[in-house]
Amino acid sequence: MNYKSFTFSPFQENTYVLYDETGACVVVDPGNFYPHENQVLDEFFQQNHLKPVYIIQTHNHLDHLFGAHYLAEKYQLPLACHADEVAWIDNYKATCAGYGLNIQSQPPQPSLLLADGMEFRFGNTTLKIITVPGHSAGGLAFYFQPDGLLFCGDILFNGSIGRTDLPGGNYEQLITGITKKLLVLPDETRVFSGHGPSTTIGNEKANNPFL
Repeated sequence: MNYKSFTFSPFQENTYVLYDETGACVVVDPGNFYPHENQVLDEFFQQNHLKPVYIIQTHNHLDHLFGAHYLAEKYQLPLACHADEVAWIDNYKATCAGYGLNIQSQPPQPSLLLADGMEFRFGNTTLKIITVPGHSAGGLAFYFQPDGLLFCGDILFNGSIGRTDLPGGNYEQLITGITKKLLVLPDETRVFSGHGPSTTIGNEKANNPFL
């Protein structure tokens, strides 16, 4: 499986496009906010002859949802997330207003609800769904075992963990989930977070002060 990362919006959120040899691709946490960021994604799809087939969400905080409406409308993409994250979609405009953002577009409701242990397939690729609540009530990580790739949103960062002071947050839940579900993966597993640089499971086991 191939992947490409983009850093979008004033929140500096990492958006990932995952794709394989079939040309099918999924967008993880579309944070594209400005028109030129929409264009960056459009051009990447075109240049690499990709067919977007799904939006998959690690969680639905606003900075991870900014681009969902654009992609869903332009490419007729369905969205997948955890059931406990649907409320963030319902309250999206109000949440944006709380950050001083007057946004009228509305992200799509999920067509598929993801849960722990499920497999999500696109093209010839299968991602394992791992639930780790604590940053957000329905936090998910997407694990591609053959290449040792983990896309974990704001659950785990290089040298840090996700904040737990937002609605649905729980520090003990987050630490327990990271320890029992992520740190058991092979040390060489590459970790791609919702913000900041990538890391590895081994690096976080050895150096993360929260763990």
